[in-house]
Order: sequence, then structure tokens, then C-alpha cells
Amino acid sequence: MVLKKHPILRLIEQGEGQHLDFKFEVSDAPKIARSLVAFANTDGGTLLIGVKDNGKIAGIRSEEEFFMIQNAAMRYCLPEVLFHTKEWQIQGKKVLEVTIPKGNLIPYKAPDKNGKPKVFIRIADENVLASGVQMKIWQSQKNRKEIRFSNSEEEKTLLACLKEDERISLSQLNKQCSLSPFKTEKLLTGFVLLGLVKMEATSEDTFFSLENVAEI
Repeated sequence: MVLKKHPILRLIEQGEGQHLDFKFEVSDAPKIARSLVAFANTDGGTLLIGVKDNGKIAGIRSEEEFFMIQNAAMRYCLPEVLFHTKEWQIQGKKVLEVTIPKGNLIPYKAPDKNGKPKVFIRIADENVLASGVQMKIWQSQKNRKEIRFSNSEEEKTLLACLKEDERISLSQLNKQCSLSPFKTEKLLTGFVLLGLVKMEATSEDTFFSLENVAEI
């Protein structure tokens, strides 16, 4: 008879990443709120409370963990992030599994380290600030505004900068192109939505590369 591995152990084996985060404890509501909104703004994910970063099971100390998460979701997430929990018994300890689905009210905000509401997204195993381009993409999708390529001088300028490098960061584009940062972000938003440019968010910066050169 083959014994099935405990569901929590299977999750731990995956390691922290885009959809999974380990928390030894929950003692800081604003900090856990950043994890909640990052998952809600991206593809959803799972928090395992009572598990150390190295995957060792420590267990939760009390019911206070659940109420801290509930407090974070209701008081520090704007709008409130929905989640559901399941408590597991394993190795004589309790582990709290918190599942956060992708939100329907993106973008969600949580306080940064200075207490200012900011939009976070999940990149690999980190919660990072969403770029201005990402914010504009969400806004355009929400408004369902038609995007067109007009071949304007500003568009040509930005495309020329993009063609110089196979992959270029937003900060580099702002330095190299003779356009305002606002205009650069606005044009990039249109290019991404049209499928002309690929956007790649990282913890350091947001990078762009031409996707369909033949169509330009």
C-alpha cells in the first residue's frame, strides 16, 4: 500500500515562488497585507503560515494568526482582499493554509514601509511595486478603450529606442528617449496592448522588447 504524502508537504516541496509564500508567523498586518494584494493583483496564490523560509514546519502559535490575516485583509488592503483558510495538523503541529484567488477589483493596494498605499504584484518569490505601465494597462483594460497605432513621431521615436536593444528597461528608455516619462509609459501601454511589445516585470525594473517587428 502506497501512502499518500501530506498535502502540506507536497506544497512545501514546491518551494516559495510565484504562487506560494512561507510565513513563520504573522505579526505585522501591513506587511502581510502586501502579500495578500500582490497575489490578488497577479495570479492568486497561497500563504503557508507556520512554515519557515527553509520549509521547516514550525506550526502556528494561536488563533491570533487567523485574526491578524483577517485584520490585514479588511483594514490594510484597498479594496478588501478575499481569501479562505484551512487548518492542517501535521507532525503534531498546526499549519494555516491561506488561499488568495486572483482579484476581480484589480488593482489592490497595501501600505508600503512608509505607510503609503501602493500597488504590489507578485514576481517570482517577491512582492514588488507595480510599474506605471502596468497601472495604465489595467486602467485601459477596465475602460475598454480602443488602442490604435497611428505612426506618430512620438511612436517612431520610442520604437527607434526599442529597436536599439533586444531588451531594455523602463528606466533606460526614460533616459534614452527624448520623451517625458509619462508619454513613454502611455505609448508603451498601447504597444503592449496591441501585442507589438512584450513586457517583463522583475524585482529590479520592468523590461520591454519588440514582439512583432514585422507588423510595425
